[in-house]
Amino acid sequence: MSDELIPCQEAVRRLWDYVDGSIGSDDHDRLDQHLAFCQRCCGELEFIEHLRELLAGQAIDPRSVAIERLERFVEGLDQ
Repeated sequence: MSDELIPCQEAVRRLWDYVDGSIGSDDHDRLDQHLAFCQRCCGELEFIEHLRELLAGQAIDPRSVAIERLERFVEGLDQ
């Protein structure tokens, strides 16, 4: 594991995988090390966790909403 902290841009890009537990142990450790010192990225992590909780509590599947909006957009192109 590198002693150098990863930059915020890289940390934020990896946060979803971090929350999902789908990153390797070295990357997880590097992100933990970054989060121990970076308030901004900790705020991003809190936002992601809060957003996941909100989405998990919704009865609406966000994918179906996105598909419906895309279909309406495509239908509007035909007119």
